[in-house]
Amino acid sequence: MKIKSVKAWLQHLPLTKPYTIAYKTIADTEIIFLEIVLENGIIGLGASNPFAEVVGETPAMALANLQSDFVQQLTGRDIRHFNQLIDEALVQFPHLPGTIAAIDIALHDAFCQLIGIPVVDLYGRKMNALPTSITIGIKDTAAMLEEAKANYAAGFKVIKIKTGLDVEEDIERVTKLTEQFGNNMLIRVDANQGYDLKQLQKFIHKTKDLSIELIEQPMKAGKESELAGLDSADRKKLAADESLLDAASALQLSHPPTPFGIFNIKLMKCGGIRGAREIATIAAAAGIDLFWGCNDESIVSITAALHAAFSCSNTKYLDLDGSFDLSSDLVTGGFILKDGVMYCSDGTGLGLHRL
Repeated sequence: MKIKSVKAWLQHLPLTKPYTIAYKTIADTEIIFLEIVLENGIIGLGASNPFAEVVGETPAMALANLQSDFVQQLTGRDIRHFNQLIDEALVQFPHLPGTIAAIDIALHDAFCQLIGIPVVDLYGRKMNALPTSITIGIKDTAAMLEEAKANYAAGFKVIKIKTGLDVEEDIERVTKLTEQFGNNMLIRVDANQGYDLKQLQKFIHKTKDLSIELIEQPMKAGKESELAGLDSADRKKLAADESLLDAASALQLSHPPTPFGIFNIKLMKCGGIRGAREIATIAAAAGIDLFWGCNDESIVSITAALHAAFSCSNTKYLDLDGSFDLSSDLVTGGFILKDGVMYCSDGTGLGLHRL
């Protein structure tokens, strides 16, 4: 079955709730969509929202790439050769994971619709459901507690709080959260590279008896060797985010003594489903758990991440809340969210429905 047409465009979407992380405040997002139409009318959708601070690629760059002659020349190619098409895109757009992610996701969606199975089943489904955390940006303790209560009332039992500006205030926040919820709410902490080693050691020591499940990217990328001074049990709870971009960095981070016991995989860092599964394979060999994260993204790419996550036996954590606060989206469907737990929806491909 041949590809009939390819189209890419950008949509600027405000967030319903702006939030603050260690180095900026985010109030809106730009998402690139890619539509691949087959001769029989099947439409495969991809989406991308790379963070330039992490991967060096902006949404504008991704849009230009996806509107290039190379991508337009996918027209007339056989969708059954989708892996070959991804290989060619990787050669054409090296180190541009946002561009590759949109192509990878759209091709997977179209191909799996054609053969009549969900994307997750193409690789072998290893699980059917997992809870996702929901993120609270940096804010004062009282406001954070109120938002946490609202999320708990909505069914979420895992919360991720952004930290990294003031370690003393961060310790207070997680202490108050534990006092409020006890063991009924698991806490994940994302410092977004905001600590130095001494601050991280202090945070770990002061919160060791609290309900903290993991600590995401506490120190700046490039400082991984300093983490070797921590106990192995403490390193086991650390998740690599900005330090982990692709399979090459996954290999580096998997050498003992491993600085992180958890890899945060984002399709916008590694270039989509195939790149994510490469990292997952490396992590499995090193005994490293998987934590699937996201940027502010469309249901399209969030669903792709969920299908990839459920195809990997070492998946342990989800943080796929990136579409929850979009003011609008291009699609519905994709996944089911019930009491904070995510499931793949029924349907072939990614199971998406255009609005």
